[in-house]
This record gives sequence, structure tokens and C-alpha cells, in this order.
Amino acid sequence: MVFVVDDLLNKNLSEVYVKWNEMYLLSRQETFKESDLKNFQEAIEKWANLFIKLFGQSSNSDFKLSNNKKDVEEQMMKTIRRKAIIKQNDFKKKFKTPLKFNYSSKLFEFDISEAFEFIDKYKNETNLDEKMIKGLDHFIQSLDSYFDLLKISTAQGCHIKRYRSVTLENRAILRTTNMFHKRPWFSNISVTMNDEELFEYQSDNGICYVQTLLITEVF
Repeated sequence: MVFVVDDLLNKNLSEVYVKWNEMYLLSRQETFKESDLKNFQEAIEKWANLFIKLFGQSSNSDFKLSNNKKDVEEQMMKTIRRKAIIKQNDFKKKFKTPLKFNYSSKLFEFDISEAFEFIDKYKNETNLDEKMIKGLDHFIQSLDSYFDLLKISTAQGCHIKRYRSVTLENRAILRTTNMFHKRPWFSNISVTMNDEELFEYQSDNGICYVQTLLITEVF
């Protein structure tokens, strides 16, 4: 947002807006570490000091924060900590049991040892949407990252199945298909942001989305 009204351009006013957004994004995080809480408190103090500096110039009063400023800050931090505890408990409850997936409309399957040969052949012999081609081009790299995440040292004997859709436990349906009612359909999903890159994302009220390009089952 740019503050330009009747030829008024105020850098400090823009900075107040930026600091306010930083506080908002930090408050929207799903989980909090102690360092996150410290950063949040620093963001509050920076915003408050900048607010006083800016609006104090046009006020006849001393424009000082009330004596209970410390109490207000402590109350805000308690609220954030309480929110963090609640979200962590909800997360543990949610993933206490394995998630259920119902795959449907199998397209193909192959052994991991034949992955490169199979993918190249499938891309050349099948009329595919460009998004599905992109998914296939990045599949092996994504699978390697998945194995690294699970600390799986070898993929020998691994088998891959590719599906058009999957029904999640909450009955939501994800689709990755060239043709669904005469149109390609690639579902969007929400993703958790990396805390260290929080301000590098474009988000919708703190939530980011990506498009699903492939639905696979690995076993």
C-alpha cells in the first residue's frame, strides 16, 4: 500500500503499515518457537515506537503510551503462547492416527528402476497437459526429497502408482487429470510456510497455496 493522498508521501506512514503487517503475519503462524515469540514482541515494540514518532509530530499532547504498556504487552504475549499451545495440541491429536486416502482411476504404475525410461516414453506417447508434463519432469527430484525427509537410504524395490484423483479423510477430492468434464483439473492445496521465509511468500491471510501436479502412491 502506498500512502499518497493530495500529494502527501510519508515514508514513516508506509513503514507503520509494513510493521503492522509483520505483526499480523507472525500472529498467523501455526506453531511458535520461543524465538518466534521474541521476534513478535520486538515487532510490537518497533511498531509502537514508530507509531508514537509519527503521530506525535501532529499531536499537542506528549503522546506517551499509558503506564500499563508493559501489562498490555505481557497480556498479548500470553495470548500468543496460549494460541501456540492450543495449535500444538490440535496438531498432535490430528496426526495421532494415520491419515486415510482412497485413490481412484489409476493411470499407470512402474518400478522405480524403470522410472526414467517409463516417464520419457509416457510423455512422448501420450497427449498430456503441460502441467502434468511439468509434474513428471520434477517427479524423480521430488521423490528423492521425500526419501531424504523419511531418511530412506535406498529406493530399491520401490513401486509407483499414478492416479487421477484421491479422496481424503475429510471427503475432499484432489484431482490431477488432463480431462474432467472436458477440461483439465489440477487441484490447489494449502501449504505450511517455512518460518524462516515467512515474509518472502505471497499469502492469503497467512496461508499459501500450490497446485497439485501428480497424485502418486509409493510402496
